[in-house]
Amino acid sequence: MEARDVRQALVRRPRQYPFGAWPWRSAAYLVSGVLGGALACVVLLVLLLASLLLVGIPLLLSGGVALGGAERLRLRLVDRTPAADPHRLPAAPGLGAWVRTRAGERATWRELGYALLFATVLWLLDALVLAVTVAAPGALLAAPLLLAADGQETKLLKSVLVTSYPGAFAGAAVGALALVALCYPLGLYAAGRGALARALLTPGERDGLGEVIASRARLVDAFEAERRRIERDLHDGAQHRLVALTMTLGLARLDAPPAGPLAARLAQAQEEAGQVLAELRELIHGIHPQVLADYGLGPALADAADRTAVPVDADLDGLPRLPAAVESAAYFTGREALANVDRHSGATRVRLTGRHDGRVLVLTVEDDGRGGADPAGGSGLTGLADRLAVLDGTLTITSPPGGPTVLRVEIPCRVRSESSSPRTASSSGRD
Repeated sequence: MEARDVRQALVRRPRQYPFGAWPWRSAAYLVSGVLGGALACVVLLVLLLASLLLVGIPLLLSGGVALGGAERLRLRLVDRTPAADPHRLPAAPGLGAWVRTRAGERATWRELGYALLFATVLWLLDALVLAVTVAAPGALLAAPLLLAADGQETKLLKSVLVTSYPGAFAGAAVGALALVALCYPLGLYAAGRGALARALLTPGERDGLGEVIASRARLVDAFEAERRRIERDLHDGAQHRLVALTMTLGLARLDAPPAGPLAARLAQAQEEAGQVLAELRELIHGIHPQVLADYGLGPALADAADRTAVPVDADLDGLPRLPAAVESAAYFTGREALANVDRHSGATRVRLTGRHDGRVLVLTVEDDGRGGADPAGGSGLTGLADRLAVLDGTLTITSPPGGPTVLRVEIPCRVRSESSSPRTASSSGRD
C-alpha cells in the first residue's frame, strides 16, 4: 500500500478502514513476514557458514535473489502496484552465465542486503508490532473464554488478575476497542514496510538509467566492430584489387609503343588508379586506422600528429592498451581536435598530452591560436561529446577570445593489459 493509499484509507474514508480489507491484508503481510523472516534467518545462517568455506557465495547470492522475488510477490498484500523485476536476462545459458550476470547487478546486492536486514531485524519488528496491535488486544478479547476454561481466575496480559465475569467482559471490551484503534498504526507500519521493500527490491530511476547507458555502450561496441569489419574488407578486398589494377596498367604500358596514344592513355589510367588507391587508403585510415588496432592509442595519436600541418608537441609516454571503445573514442576526438586546429585556430604550435593513472584516461589538446572556439558551431565535437558520454566520459573546451584553446577529455577506464604500447611518442612533431 503506497503512502497516498494509506492517507486515502485513513483520512478520506476513516469509517471504512477499520472494517475493510486493509487491516486483514496488513496483518497477513506482517504474519507472513514473521514466518518468512524466521525461515530466512536459518537459511541465511547456513549459507553464511558455507560461504566462509568459499563454496556458498553463489548460493548466498541465489538465496538473496530468491528471497527478493518472494518479497516482490508478497508486496501485493499491501501494495496494489506490481513490483517489477530489476534483473536482466543472462547473455548466455548456463549457471556460470547466470552467476556472472547476477553478481554484476546492483539489484542483486541490494536484494542480499535486504535479505540480511529481513532475517536479522525486520521480522522481529514485524513480530513486535503484531504483538502490540493484534496479540495483546486479542488476549484481552479472549478474557471471558480464558476465565471459563479455568473456572476461577485468569490473568490479563500476565499482569491483571480477573476472578469474575464482569471484569473479564470489561477486559474484552477494552481489547475490542484497542483492536479497532490499533488498526490504524498497524496499517501505517505495514505500508512503511512495503515502501521499504519496494525501494530496495524494485528497479529505480538509476537502474533504468544504468540499463540505458549499458545498452548505448553495447551499441557503441557493435558500431566499432562494424567499423573494423568495413575497414578490413576495404583493406583486404578493394585495396588489393586496386594495387593489382595499377600493376597491370604498369605492365601494359611497358608493352605499348612508347610514343603512341595508347601509352598516354595507359599512363593516365595508371595515374588515376594511383590517386583512387591513395584516397581509398586515406578513407580506410579514417574509418579505423590500423596503427590504432595494432599498437594502441599513443602511436595512433602520434601518427595523427605527424599528419597535422601545425607543428605538434606530443607527450604520450606510457599510455597502456585500453578497451577498444575507449581507444577509438579518444583517438577520433583527438584527431578531430587537431583537424580543427588546422582549419580554424590560426595556431603556430599545438601540445598534445595523454595520461592514464590506472582509473581515468586524460587527453589534452592545447593550441596557441586565436581562441573563441564554439563547439556548437559545427566543429564536429558535439557528436564526439555524445560518444564520450556513452563511456561515462566528458569533453571540456576552454577557449577565451585571444586564446589559448584547451580541449580536455576524461574517460574512466581500466587497463586492457599490463604492458604498455610498444611504441610511444614523447616529442613527435614537425618544426
